[in-house]
Amino acid sequence: MQVEQIYTGCLAQGAYYITSNGEAIIIDPLRETQPYMERLQRDGVQLKYILETHFHADFVSGHVDLSKKTGAPIVYGPTAQPTFDAIIATDNQLLKVGNIQIKVLHTPGHTMESTTYLLIDENGKDYAIFSGDTLFLGDVGRPDLAQKAASMTQEDLAGLLYESLNNKIMPLADDVIVYPAHGAGSACGKNMMKETVDTLGNQKKMNYALNQPNKEAFIAAVTDGLLPPPGYFGMNVAMNKFGYESFENVLNNGLRALTVEEFEVAAEETGSVIIDTRANGDFAKGFVPQSINIGIKGDFAPWVGAMIIDVKQPILIVTNVGEEEEVVTRLSRVGFDNVLGHLKGGYDAWLASGKETDKVNRITADTFAEQVKIGESKIVDIRKESEYAAEHVDEAYSMPLADINEWIKDVKPEEHFFMHCAGGYRSMIAASILQARGYRNFTEVEGGFASISKTNVPKSDFVCQSKVLKQS
Repeated sequence: MQVEQIYTGCLAQGAYYITSNGEAIIIDPLRETQPYMERLQRDGVQLKYILETHFHADFVSGHVDLSKKTGAPIVYGPTAQPTFDAIIATDNQLLKVGNIQIKVLHTPGHTMESTTYLLIDENGKDYAIFSGDTLFLGDVGRPDLAQKAASMTQEDLAGLLYESLNNKIMPLADDVIVYPAHGAGSACGKNMMKETVDTLGNQKKMNYALNQPNKEAFIAAVTDGLLPPPGYFGMNVAMNKFGYESFENVLNNGLRALTVEEFEVAAEETGSVIIDTRANGDFAKGFVPQSINIGIKGDFAPWVGAMIIDVKQPILIVTNVGEEEEVVTRLSRVGFDNVLGHLKGGYDAWLASGKETDKVNRITADTFAEQVKIGESKIVDIRKESEYAAEHVDEAYSMPLADINEWIKDVKPEEHFFMHCAGGYRSMIAASILQARGYRNFTEVEGGFASISKTNVPKSDFVCQSKVLKQS
């Protein structure tokens, strides 16, 4: 028996590849199937099942394409109703794979079809659980994503999650290994550990959700402090449930190289969003007008989803030469399949053509320290509220990037403000969005709070239980 965790850091997502005696299963695969096909060929094994823990919201699974390529059936737990062919397993059903067995444990709460898969080894011993979004390391799945579909409140779902954990997971032995679907950084939970594997015994000791005294306390704890889910989540659920275009077609379309002239015409005629994936420092110096900067070297796909939301939105991309395939692949993982092509030769080609360019007014932290006047200058901190609460520039406003579509309505074009995040990645996203919408009355700070904290600019902390820490 071999168990391999295939962890994708930019999505904080774990897929699993398990083999035994010539057969294999894959749990929660990513959109691109080639890496799995290569593993199957390398090991000389046949894929018997593709197991889905639930209809994922934060990424598009590769289950449909993988099933078409291998003939292996897709398996869901009880109550799932996909529109494509799948095995809808019953609670406690056993699936034989080589010399091992997989026991289906229906664990609703995160979603109604959420299922945990218990791996029973060759000796008949409970070996590991693949807990999906039911149990994370340090946390449990958020119970608010399936409210509308289930016609239940988040408290109702949290109550179901409590029953699932206490009746199906907690009775298992302490030495059972926990393999979750996500780790720290995922929007599917709020308190995940940076580790990606643990024992159930350790989780019983330290996971706050598993140590609540009763059901009511559990419900209160897991629903406290939940931020609104990203807008694209529902569209990803639909793609996972109803199917999608093949990844190969999406990749071929996205890899269409457009000359400067073709790129310009496509942008004007299709209403495409132009996403520039270069580093924020390069973007600040010059870019195609109206471009949105979301750097590929960061939490690229989740931020695309959070900022653009509509997965059907036509997209054109500007990348460093050679990074086009990576960009299209990562967009497809969160359902953004409508990539019409990329700028051939990247930004350098646009610059060489003599076309109009734009740039961001960016200053160093030292210059910020010289120019800012605490109490007079307006300072916008776009980090998360928790980051702001820990420490921030004195008198700064907390206006998280995730909420930009709300607070941008209150920006006064005649009022200048300084803007920063933690290191420059998120503030350049905000800067590009602001400029694309006609706002130029700001100065963005290079290096963000990490650089500002090294200057003599006054700082303070403000810990508060309210959702909005400070607003204009």
